[in-house]
Amino acid sequence: MNKGIVKFFNDSKGYGFIKEEGTNKEYFVHVTGLIDEVKEDDEVTFELKEGRKGLNAVDVRLA
Repeated sequence: MNKGIVKFFNDSKGYGFIKEEGTNKEYFVHVTGLIDEVKEDDEVTFELKEGRKGLNAVDVRLA
């Protein structure tokens, strides 16, 4: 389980980015990968899954 902060999330388009704690790497997150509703600056936990353009955050939950 990874931890991070939602850097950006666009509700109308259904995607955003999560910045991982410790590494500062950014991962794409799609609305289909959310467990809880998120917004910018929320602390979250997530898993990583290989997507079409690299690793995506999935199973995203509020921390």
